[in-house]
Amino acid sequence: MSDTTAGTAPAITPDTSSRPPVRELPASDIGGGLALLLGLVGLLGGAGLVVAGAVLGKPASVALIPVGIVVALAAIIAMCGLNTVAPGQAQVVQLFGRYRGTIRTEGLRWVNPFTSREKISTRVRNHETAVLKVNDAYGNPIELAAVVVWRVEDTAQAMFEVEDFQEFVATQTEAAVRHIAIEYPYDAHDEDALSLRGNAEEITEKLAAELHERVAAAGVRIIESRFTHLAYAPEIASAMLQRQQAGAVVAARQLIVEGAVGMVEQALERINEQGFVELDEERKAAMVSNLMVVLCGDRAAQPVLNTGTLYQ
Repeated sequence: MSDTTAGTAPAITPDTSSRPPVRELPASDIGGGLALLLGLVGLLGGAGLVVAGAVLGKPASVALIPVGIVVALAAIIAMCGLNTVAPGQAQVVQLFGRYRGTIRTEGLRWVNPFTSREKISTRVRNHETAVLKVNDAYGNPIELAAVVVWRVEDTAQAMFEVEDFQEFVATQTEAAVRHIAIEYPYDAHDEDALSLRGNAEEITEKLAAELHERVAAAGVRIIESRFTHLAYAPEIASAMLQRQQAGAVVAARQLIVEGAVGMVEQALERINEQGFVELDEERKAAMVSNLMVVLCGDRAAQPVLNTGTLYQ
């Protein structure tokens, strides 16, 4: 069913004025290679203490074995803070529910092992809308679809400001496409007015600007947006095609008439300059009429030979 929303409505963006938005900040992490080495040393040291306590027996085992177990457990817990960050990927770090930063450095990294980490892709993504059926500014039902190229710019906003940033981008993209469609006509009657078909670049820029405003709360940056499908709805496509064809015929006729008038004017001027035929106003009118018929007619002219005088 087509969208029957009339008029234009302002773009609606999420209201985050009640609290300051969460902004991305770097996490407190270190190189994972050193942390892994220290963890392995601690694990081996703890195992060595346990073995030494078992070999030496009492009273040394009473002190060495518990210490070795504690050291080994501490090393295992510490190595739980190791993370692998792939290119085009980030990890959002939280400690007991509080945001502690984002890891963007590629490779093996180490953070507080008591934190939780969640991966977010920062690669460029595409989202293509389904073919939407809406009414344009003139109320004509049209079909259109768009593709949006985007990426996550602020991982903290993408994680904490919206429920699901991918679904958020998809929903806001559809809303922006519908809003642009009802704000402009498919074909403008006025030559100076913007239309979806005739001013694709300008409309695309407006779509990108509106999308940027709508998804800013999710920390997403719009790289590019394009219409991939734009057509009249099937129920009026044939009528609109006839209208376009009629407009093309009228425009072609206007050019033909302008050219024919110029040719007739030039012919009369040449005859007057040469002076080989004297034409009164009546014969000039007849000549103009004949030339216009010949030049503007759809079919080839049939010549008629006049064997009498000019006036018969």
